[in-house]
Amino acid sequence: MTTIRLWDLPTRLFHWLLVLAVTGSVITIKSGMPEWHERSGLLVIGLLGFRIIWGFTGSTYARFSVFIAGPKTIMAYLRGQWQGVGHNPLGALSVLALMALFGVQAVTGLFANDDIAFNGPLYPLVSSAWSDTLSSWHRQTEWYLYGLVALHVLAVVFYSKVKKDNLLKPMITGRKTVKAGLADDARGGGTVAFTLSLILALVVVAGASGWFVSPPPAPEPAPQNLGW
Repeated sequence: MTTIRLWDLPTRLFHWLLVLAVTGSVITIKSGMPEWHERSGLLVIGLLGFRIIWGFTGSTYARFSVFIAGPKTIMAYLRGQWQGVGHNPLGALSVLALMALFGVQAVTGLFANDDIAFNGPLYPLVSSAWSDTLSSWHRQTEWYLYGLVALHVLAVVFYSKVKKDNLLKPMITGRKTVKAGLADDARGGGTVAFTLSLILALVVVAGASGWFVSPPPAPEPAPQNLGW
């Protein structure tokens, strides 16, 4: 057995910050704090934007080209013939599904409204009818996310207790003990790649927050009655 560098620090920070951001989103909306709910949603968008870019610029096992598997690889995994480290083929599908649903949830929230006083930061870009539709999608997606997150947690527990493969520890320490010769240390994802990914993620957050949206024109002043 040997110990390899599996998950780089940015990937691990993304994972745990996403947990905090999503938890914060749930708590703030249930507690009636729409402004903080919006901030949590923008953090989710920033994290997802970073992870998508990092999926191309990050270290070995964080890259989509490494862990996204085709049908043959998935079938080999189901037959017990797959060997590898990082996300297994089914785990990769779970990761993509979670990212997609979190993305839908966060993006629809940008255009949503609560029928009272709060509107998403990009609300002015759509009609009232479209905002109502996206608000409905935003609420419905919440329950799908609860189910998918529950399956994700159960899968981690199953692998830890039944298959004796601790998936949680490497996501904390970044290192994993594997059979000698099975895999090498993760490579790539250096300072330049991290800086570029972070800058692009910040641009995404700025756009999502309405930074580039022109403010609505000021209303015309009411005509004055001069008594003539």
